[in-house]
Amino acid sequence: MTQEKVDSLKLLTGYQKVKLENGKVVKENINMKLDMNALCDGYFCDLMCEFFIQKGCKNYLAEIGGEVKAQGKNEKGNIWTIGINKPLEEKEFISNELQAKVQIENRALATSGNYRNFYIEDGKKYAHTIDPKTGYPVQHSLLSATVIAENGLTADGFATTFMVLGLEKGIEVAGAVPEIEVFFIYADEKGENQVYMSEGFKQFIIE
Repeated sequence: MTQEKVDSLKLLTGYQKVKLENGKVVKENINMKLDMNALCDGYFCDLMCEFFIQKGCKNYLAEIGGEVKAQGKNEKGNIWTIGINKPLEEKEFISNELQAKVQIENRALATSGNYRNFYIEDGKKYAHTIDPKTGYPVQHSLLSATVIAENGLTADGFATTFMVLGLEKGIEVAGAVPEIEVFFIYADEKGENQVYMSEGFKQFIIE
């Protein structure tokens, strides 16, 4: 893709160019499209859980697209346990090997990562996450971002945001948002996987 093409597409990005007027969405450019993929899985988990609550359900685990929200306990009487996968870059191979296990109650968890969603062109790997500032796929060491929050909308939105920001900026932003806890898996200078987690995330980790 040429720089000219990227620059033309960047003209169609930016939340400032979309307004809500009298209950209607107004776009600055008619060619702009709204993509809710970064939020919809988590948000629909919230809606599903609201439905469960309305029906009197006190113990449930809702999951859509890998984003989850849990309340109460499972059939064994234990708090729900969620696994965080190890990032493996073999696109055709889906591994169940876990990096960590966490227990959550009345909270949501979302994970975003580029290690399964990418494409290769001319021998170079490109992530599926696009940096809206540059118009190009992100290039940084962060492999996956897991966020725990009170609701799926928040967890899902921040998980995607961190995959755009990268490790250093992600840590900075996470530290300024007390409503969330984070678990980042990243590649060090030797290409080996390392983990950063916020202090509050540690309480959810189990052996």
